[in-house]
Amino acid sequence: MTDLTVTVDRETELLARVPDKLFIGGEWRSATDDKQLRVFDPATGQVVKRIADASPVDGKAAMDAAAEAFPAWAATPARERAELLRRAFDLLQERKEDFALLMTIEMGKPLAEARGEVAYGGEFLRWFSEETARIQGRYGANPEGTGRMIVSQHPVGPCFLITPWNFPLAMATRKIAPALAAGCTVVIKPAELTPLTTLYFAKLLEDAGLPKGVVNVFTTSTSGAVSEPIIRDPRLRKLSFTGSTQVGQRLLEQASHGVLRTSMELGGNAPFVVFDDADLDKAVDGAILAKFRNIGQACTAANRFIVHRDVADEFARRVTERVAAFKIGRGTEDGVIIGPLINQDAVDKARSLVDDAVSRGAQVRTGGHEIDGAGTFYEPTVVIDVQPGSDILREEIFGPVLAIIPFDDEDDAVRIANDTEYGLVSYVFTESLSRGQRMIDKLETGMMGLNVGVVSNAAAPFGGWKMSGLGREGGAEGIHEYLQTKYTLTANPYA
Repeated sequence: MTDLTVTVDRETELLARVPDKLFIGGEWRSATDDKQLRVFDPATGQVVKRIADASPVDGKAAMDAAAEAFPAWAATPARERAELLRRAFDLLQERKEDFALLMTIEMGKPLAEARGEVAYGGEFLRWFSEETARIQGRYGANPEGTGRMIVSQHPVGPCFLITPWNFPLAMATRKIAPALAAGCTVVIKPAELTPLTTLYFAKLLEDAGLPKGVVNVFTTSTSGAVSEPIIRDPRLRKLSFTGSTQVGQRLLEQASHGVLRTSMELGGNAPFVVFDDADLDKAVDGAILAKFRNIGQACTAANRFIVHRDVADEFARRVTERVAAFKIGRGTEDGVIIGPLINQDAVDKARSLVDDAVSRGAQVRTGGHEIDGAGTFYEPTVVIDVQPGSDILREEIFGPVLAIIPFDDEDDAVRIANDTEYGLVSYVFTESLSRGQRMIDKLETGMMGLNVGVVSNAAAPFGGWKMSGLGREGGAEGIHEYLQTKYTLTANPYA
């Protein structure tokens, strides 16, 4: 395949095709006060595009459009909704190089990973196009024989979707696709740091034949001011958010006013447990995927590597050898594994967590420093002998830092793994089937990878336990987050 990743002209041409306005009621419009926000390339620190910066007035207009479009879209036959999603999937395959490059520019991930996100994000369009026609109810006599019960599923109504910056395409498709499949209309707010991919995806939906008002997109630098009136609007019936637990808690408080259906995919502190019987080749491969995918900026990223003391030194040696060889640079460069972190705050957090761990007795095997120069880069890092009480064991790292904690027995491993308020995902490496089954029962997480380092799949229910969130995205469960159940009792037809 021709390399489309390195020319300035190609980047400039692509950025020129990305809309810079709000998408409301099927029209591209400027913000009411003509304000703009700047989008930066984290690898260079340079502004790549200026786009509309919505006000609360624009947010209300988006909500108005979604509410107006809802009755007609809910009444649209399931097959027509399915075909729209399938057309969107096909268009995404045609434009996959554009979307991959755009994500690399605005978010910083290496181009190979961006291509992987296009494939992953596209699967939600294909999966939910197939689920659209499979929304089911049930019918049967009540136990007393006095009537017939009809249980039917109906779209919840207009939805407000708030997506994060780290997976700009996949988080949009993971929310938009099931909402549209269920018959809901949406207002979506992408993250201020990476809004371009969502705007470009809205243009794709428009090209696929999306009816006016079914999907509405606004971008803003004042998220709270624009979002809260939408959440408190009595016409809104569903809120879906992916982001930090702290912000999720505030949104849940606001959503309680209207008793909204909510889906919350929040923070994580994933344990990666390596037992003494593990295949270390598999464990190291899994560790690299679980930790350094997306430069460590993923809610599913392994945060704490809990390794049996008998194999901890060898595991550390092998991962250090791999990590020390990573190429660092702008994601459009050939062979880059580690791109920039999203902003300086992310760099400062990684540095602070490593410094705290070292001050408590941990040792840095490789990395451990911010990289001087343009962009927001932090060295991929391995830290061993992390001591209890270290901040790095409690806080989500969201960066390329692999922290190793030794353990002595299975009970010890379970205790350390569960010692967190979060419960999104866990990873376990063992060759023992019975131990693996025990870990499924004992680890307090909504997802688990057994001898694998990546668990995300459009056909599987994504979500966590405890303070990692509510609800599920993807899988057969995902569409039910956008449906509500009605029970009808009819008279006995034989009475």
